[in-house]
Amino acid sequence: MTQEERRIYLIRTLQAELPQYLGIEIPTGEAEQKQLLRSLMNMRPPMPVQEGFLDVQDAYLLEESSRRGIVDCSNLSPVRANSRLFLWQGDITRLQADAIVNAANSALLGCFQPCHSCIDNAIHSCSGVQLRLACNEIMQAQGHEEAAGAAKITAGYNLPCRYVLHTVGPVVSGQLRKRDCRLLAGCYQSCLDLAVKNGVHSIAFCCISTGVFRFPQDRAAEIAVQTVSRFLTQDQSIRQVIFNVFTDRDLVIYQRLLER
Repeated sequence: MTQEERRIYLIRTLQAELPQYLGIEIPTGEAEQKQLLRSLMNMRPPMPVQEGFLDVQDAYLLEESSRRGIVDCSNLSPVRANSRLFLWQGDITRLQADAIVNAANSALLGCFQPCHSCIDNAIHSCSGVQLRLACNEIMQAQGHEEAAGAAKITAGYNLPCRYVLHTVGPVVSGQLRKRDCRLLAGCYQSCLDLAVKNGVHSIAFCCISTGVFRFPQDRAAEIAVQTVSRFLTQDQSIRQVIFNVFTDRDLVIYQRLLER
């Protein structure tokens, strides 16, 4: 099957699963088809998968990942301050590391808003529907929402990474509180502890809580660097921690903290 044939098959299968969207005509343009497919994947609840769907989805997503370009973390250069710390700007779903960190919400099921720009949406869209199913299994066993500062681990599925670490950052309302800072530090600490337990040697952190959760970017970066640096003085198993930034402002903030 070509990528277009796979894409149309996936769209039609998802529409059949979600009959309220059967009336949506499949567009002819590639970009519009991709948008529709991602929207349907985003809205799909964690329910059993039709036989054959995953084979086509996985082939499609792996090809898309290859086209976006995979970044091998072993080829990155460390920052001046610490040979085990790295800074990289770009799309975290392209990173080939042992693990990447997802800034999740308390439901831990990914973002259901079609094509939303959050990292949670991007990671689930590129990983495939298996990721939501795995997260749902974790949450059903847990029986309650995920607390801020904790972390869970799943496979990466169709991402270049082996694992995804899911952590819920604090939501800042009004003035920043000491509790918010403790919870954010807890996110980094929990992810690092979980990484060590699972034999992770390279891990990429996104900028947790700095998007719609409204944690001030400067202070969030300080907490991230301090928590990770302190951890690395006590642990030798993690060889590479990548601070992944997306915006130019975050890049400047981390450069100031790491390159001095």
